[in-house]
Amino acid sequence: MFAGRTLIPAPHGQLEAIYRPRRDDAESIALLLHPHPQHGGTMHNKVIYRSAKALEDEGYETLRFNYRGVGDSSGSYDDGRGETDDALTALAYLRAAQPVAKHCVVLGFSFGAGVAFALAAREAGIDRILSLGTPVYALDAERAADTAVRATFIHGERDEIAPLEALRERLAEIAPAADVRVIAGADHFFTGRLGELQAAVRVAVNREP
Repeated sequence: MFAGRTLIPAPHGQLEAIYRPRRDDAESIALLLHPHPQHGGTMHNKVIYRSAKALEDEGYETLRFNYRGVGDSSGSYDDGRGETDDALTALAYLRAAQPVAKHCVVLGFSFGAGVAFALAAREAGIDRILSLGTPVYALDAERAADTAVRATFIHGERDEIAPLEALRERLAEIAPAADVRVIAGADHFFTGRLGELQAAVRVAVNREP
């Protein structure tokens, strides 16, 4: 058992989550979406963990969870569709737990970035997306251009899985003014650069939406 473990009811059973609120009247909330579940991604991923800490340092109440079929979450992998449904369920839970919150950030890493954009295309009231290690396919979702305008992209200069140049080319097509912040020397998992990543997340959420 780990601190803050929470089970969220879901249509397919339950979602395992980490939710450790310091208060129930926070103005700012954040939902964090982990990388690909078929490649070892979980809510305990180090990028997600450090990002949650950064957001909490900025006054956000955070919730991170395992998609269906990961850890103690019921169900099975659904190629992003079901995972987006899970994100909707988790966000509804977070909003119900923090009913006076005025600001909502969704942070997604890698596969989670794709889920974040799909979620923002379906759900109103998301002020900003923090998109980390964004694969190009994440920006092929419906309304990608609209949601990209509200996003801050944090990317490793040497990302070997989601190359930076491919992301820049896609953004040039759909959102030329998109906010892209590059961490020098960082790979896809920000190895050895997690402190810089954490600082970049803190700066990003202080930008006016």
